[in-house]
Amino acid sequence: MRRALTVTAVAGAAFLTRRALSRRIRRSPLWPLPALENPVSGHSPRRLLRTLIVSRSEPARGVLRLVLESPELPAWAPGAHVDVVLPSGLVRQYSLCGDPAEAGRYTIAVRLIEDGRGGSREAHAQLVEGAELELRPPRNRFELAPAPSYVFVAGGIGITPILPMLRAATASGADWSLLYGGRSRDSMPFLPELAAYGDRVTVLAEDETGLPDLSALAALAPGTLVYCCGPDALMRAVTGAVADPSTVRLERFAPEAGGPARPFTVELARSGRTVEVAADESTLTAVRRELPNTPYSCEQGFCGTCQHRVLEGEIDHRDELLTDGERPNSMLLCVSRATSPRLVLDL
Repeated sequence: MRRALTVTAVAGAAFLTRRALSRRIRRSPLWPLPALENPVSGHSPRRLLRTLIVSRSEPARGVLRLVLESPELPAWAPGAHVDVVLPSGLVRQYSLCGDPAEAGRYTIAVRLIEDGRGGSREAHAQLVEGAELELRPPRNRFELAPAPSYVFVAGGIGITPILPMLRAATASGADWSLLYGGRSRDSMPFLPELAAYGDRVTVLAEDETGLPDLSALAALAPGTLVYCCGPDALMRAVTGAVADPSTVRLERFAPEAGGPARPFTVELARSGRTVEVAADESTLTAVRRELPNTPYSCEQGFCGTCQHRVLEGEIDHRDELLTDGERPNSMLLCVSRATSPRLVLDL
């Protein structure tokens, strides 16, 4: 009896300790490193939204469509995306492709990338109807600007942010057309939905017609904006085909490459260590050699998990997430580097 009471007491104490420690780490992910004055490093303070997966379907080969519902979902506009927190803790970004008028409901689509970094495989295997899924509130780097006419160009899963734009452009009375390309028709999602727009939509499957002809983009009507989402090769081709590249708006699945990478030194102010960042490695990789518990997730400069404060040095920003107010004194370790020989981080 005494032994049972002792075991129960120890287990209870361990539970309370773990809970207290978990709360402490959530408040400051880098604890128990010693703090400098006003440390701000760690996870970006973004609210999590708890949703329920109410529908799971496959609109094309290798594509998963999820409908998510929650009364706390914020309003959004065409072009927005959300950070999805997968069951493993990985964070991935997916465009919202439903109807913004449907309050409390989001729709996303996930292309399975067999040789990717694992996020899409986890989504396809584990995100089932009836399961809960956490999101961060929508962000929009691909807003639909008012214009008298539009040309939309989508490649494969790049159709997802374009779908809500078509509804909005139609509702505004703008003239528009869509060129939608993919490897094969069975791999191109949302074809039935697009058929309702008639001859405004041109579908080109590469196994039937080859690569799309973009020559018509060289003679667009004045005021026409071009919105493109898809593989890098397609976005480069679209930008190169138009007479005025400033009319093109792009949504990227990966960070845009910066200039030549050079080695530099990083000083970790709180831990008192110094690391060398080679030209062929990320700042995050080098820092994690010394601080293996440094948090990260997407490794593409989108989710903000590896955002940290910069105390000294000049930053080579290669992300599309940080605001102008954040850029002078913080960076995303996974993609950004230094233009100065030395950076000092609040780590």
